[in-house]
Amino acid sequence: MNKVILMGRLTRDPEVRYTTNTNALVCSFSLAVNRRFKSEGQPDADFINIVSWGKTAEFCSKYFVKGQQVSVIGRMQTRNYDDKDGKKVYVTEVVAEEAYFADSKREQGNANNFEAGFNASAQPTETPASEGFMAIEEDSNLPF
Repeated sequence: MNKVILMGRLTRDPEVRYTTNTNALVCSFSLAVNRRFKSEGQPDADFINIVSWGKTAEFCSKYFVKGQQVSVIGRMQTRNYDDKDGKKVYVTEVVAEEAYFADSKREQGNANNFEAGFNASAQPTETPASEGFMAIEEDSNLPF
């Protein structure tokens, strides 16, 4: 099983590009993920490269910004290639299949009016408006 779940802050704005062969949308960014325990002389966070494709890439490029806390669900991927000097370069990254906002609403402010995230495998569902529910007025005294 290859499943990765991460929550961290974006270290830079997402970079968008298109593949040369198929013109597919690709979005890359890096997450600073805090470590649970701090060791003396060791970094407090890991910096993990994330890549997303298609609709997930479109969502990330449109709504994610540097410093924002996000959550990513995907899989670990390793690959290698030869650089321009002929040296083999090894890359380990997470391929994001789902991406979500993880900041509180106060921290997000009005910058993001988008629901909660993007799940490429989720299918839209239609629910009739009058299925036993009624609208209630907003109450500022609610505890949440």
